[in-house]
Amino acid sequence: MTFSRRTALFLLAFGVWSWLLWPTFFRNIWVSENSWQAGSPTPFLYVHFVIAAVSLVLGTAIGVLGWRAFRATRG
Repeated sequence: MTFSRRTALFLLAFGVWSWLLWPTFFRNIWVSENSWQAGSPTPFLYVHFVIAAVSLVLGTAIGVLGWRAFRATRG
């Protein structure tokens, strides 16, 4: 499969955006009053942690794909 340079840059930007967005989201969830009850994590925290983790994994994979495609278009 061949990606255009524009598509490669979009995928790379998506990967970077994921790493800017999701750690901040998780920090905000971590300090939320909905995340803790009597010092123990709540299902709210668990669910949002999974969402953030999966999004970071997918963002990383998409970013790597974009980076490889970008390097291939420079040739």
